Amino acid sequence: MPELPEVETVRRGLAPILVGHRFAAVEQRRKDLRFPLPAHFAKRLEGRGIEALDRRAKYLLARLDDGEVLVMHLGMSGRFKVDHANGAESAPGSFAQKAAEAPKHEHIVFHLDDGSAVRYTDARRFGYMDLIPADSLDTHPLFIGLGVEPLSKDFTPAWLAGKLKGKKTSIKAALFDQRLIAGLGNIYVCEALFRAGLSPFRSAGTIPTKTGKATAKTIALVAGIKAVLEQAIEAGGSSLRDHARTDGTLGRFQHLFKVYGRTGKPCSRKGCGGTVARAVQNGRSSFYCPTCQR
Repeated sequence: MPELPEVETVRRGLAPILVGHRFAAVEQRRKDLRFPLPAHFAKRLEGRGIEALDRRAKYLLARLDDGEVLVMHLGMSGRFKVDHANGAESAPGSFAQKAAEAPKHEHIVFHLDDGSAVRYTDARRFGYMDLIPADSLDTHPLFIGLGVEPLSKDFTPAWLAGKLKGKKTSIKAALFDQRLIAGLGNIYVCEALFRAGLSPFRSAGTIPTKTGKATAKTIALVAGIKAVLEQAIEAGGSSLRDHARTDGTLGRFQHLFKVYGRTGKPCSRKGCGGTVARAVQNGRSSFYCPTCQR
């Protein structure tokens, strides 16, 4: 499933296409994706202007001029493709995997007032869309329990230390908790823990002091999370399985992994000499270096 950097990459690709334009027409080719689409979905969108395209956790939020928000989640295989008004077609990058063939898996087409079109394909149909009033977005079931955005100014060592105080769960499980930090997934948690030199099995409560104050470990972890997310966004995300950018190319961050998927390979940390290992934690693979991650 796309994680925060992949969704942010898609947002940055779509924003120049959508923001400041109107939906001239919407082709809705089925009644549902993962869940039923809202009643009168296409009709409610047609003629609406897009004022902003934001991201919250792994959700895209198109803010409309009538006070509603088009909420979009890519699920496992959701993709957006842009047909530009000048007739330009997207070309896959050098690492591209073949996308699902349209129109069989092309479920929604957003036609814009400048003649361009944004096509949504989803072979597995695990993605979903909804229309939610902007003034009730924060209390909607999809968003009410979401934690802090890890790239926001609110995500600081002091904040994290206070939240981890007394927690007995593993640090990896704590970082996975969307009620604590929104948008983190397996790839970037593994990579951030490596950068911070922390074992995924370490108790979360040992990262801050007993009184909930920040330590060198807390500072390193926050810095590691922010750095790995920013680097991944700059690289266009990681292209595992189905994710692609809006121009059809795949991200490059998978070529920069330090531990993820590198079982049995030498640790890349200078002077470590260890070997990357894999273990199953809470039903997911943890990749880490037992030598330098403590």
